[in-house]
Amino acid sequence: MKRSMWFLDQKDMPVNWYNIQVDLPEPLPPVLHPGTGKPIGPEDLAPLFPMELIKQEVSTERWIEIPEEIQEIYLTWRPTVLHRAYKLEKALDTPARIYYKYEGTSQAGSHKLNTAVAQAYYNKKEGIKRIATETGAGQWGSALAMGCSFFDVECKVYMVRISHDQKPYRRILMETWGAKCVPSPSPDTNAGREMLKKWPDCPGSLGLAISEAVEDAISRDDTHYSLGSVLNHVLLHQTIIGEETIKQMEMADAYPDIIVGCVGGGSNFGGMILPWMRDKISGKKPDLQIISVEPESCPKMTRGKYAYDFGDVAGMTPLLKMHTLGHTFIPPAIHAGGLRYHGMAPIVSHLNRLGLIEARAVHQTGVFDAAFAFARSEGVISAPETSHAIKVAIDEALKCKESGEAKTILLAHSGHGHFDLTSYSKYLSGEITDYSYPEEEVRKAMEEIPDVASE
Repeated sequence: MKRSMWFLDQKDMPVNWYNIQVDLPEPLPPVLHPGTGKPIGPEDLAPLFPMELIKQEVSTERWIEIPEEIQEIYLTWRPTVLHRAYKLEKALDTPARIYYKYEGTSQAGSHKLNTAVAQAYYNKKEGIKRIATETGAGQWGSALAMGCSFFDVECKVYMVRISHDQKPYRRILMETWGAKCVPSPSPDTNAGREMLKKWPDCPGSLGLAISEAVEDAISRDDTHYSLGSVLNHVLLHQTIIGEETIKQMEMADAYPDIIVGCVGGGSNFGGMILPWMRDKISGKKPDLQIISVEPESCPKMTRGKYAYDFGDVAGMTPLLKMHTLGHTFIPPAIHAGGLRYHGMAPIVSHLNRLGLIEARAVHQTGVFDAAFAFARSEGVISAPETSHAIKVAIDEALKCKESGEAKTILLAHSGHGHFDLTSYSKYLSGEITDYSYPEEEVRKAMEEIPDVASE
């Protein structure tokens, strides 16, 4: 009988996060103060984040130890399983070998819990009683709600309105774990009220929800802000995914030729690929192909600009050097709400600029075609976000069918789609359509990018 799953013993779970900043061929560009345009210091971030996370953001240590309190919680669902997708391979009639690392077995249903637990822990350790955050599809909001419940920290979540309406069960999940969830734009903040005045039916965006959460955090002494993607420390916490996968692929006696992951802000993708990137940077595996996949309706990697920009609509956050469509960009109401962010993690953007990864954009209908093919072969109902990566993994497997090459494809499977069945229902009824963001609208949004020197 062919083995199709590889488990790590709990004693073999990684006890360190990997910091790629030490091994980058060129250092990351500095983060700039939104007011002065000068590089920020720890004191500038202290109103938003605990000092330990600020240190991790700029750390020069290759390995950062995972505190025992976090490890104990990780062990309630980690290590996660590596699967061989034999049934999908058979359905595609491809010689390609497809593996997927499944993060949907966490209590919150996605990879987001890896950093949510860590961020709640470090805030609690610093005496913070309340955290404000944003969420798109609800994966991050539900994960942070659960993380905060472990450490008895109050949680307020601003959920992008279109996802709040499309995914009520995510809101219920957050509230079950004790968080308060409101649709964004909301009447609770100046940023929300201003948008509602201009656009009462605004579907919202992650950039706008970030503005609301940041405003909330800086208005209260007992509150910090928490971000579920983009920032260096967030990707750092997610590297446990890639570190586990390296061990499991060794157990399977396999090494990937291609790694594929979806990108919204970059945390799931970064968590998988950064540990593997060591081999590519060092020259051990220079031909390793690493593909990030985004929606055609929010194409920051493929059609955006590499520039300094705000992480939020209101321009309250530090300026990050990243691929961006402009912080005022309001994406259409696609069903992959977790990918509807105007920017990209600076680390992922930097790797793309250096030519170490590549980016592809795909349409919604093809994404759901892939999701159904995966569900009907592997039995896994995947999140719409994850299904973007499934689409490209299938594309690459079909290329192998044409060429006869038996390449090994590794898929970063970020979470299940059990709370996304409305989207699946719309696909079944023929209501899912493609949308490519008009070039003129992209140009208008990018006109709002701050006038800071960029490459």
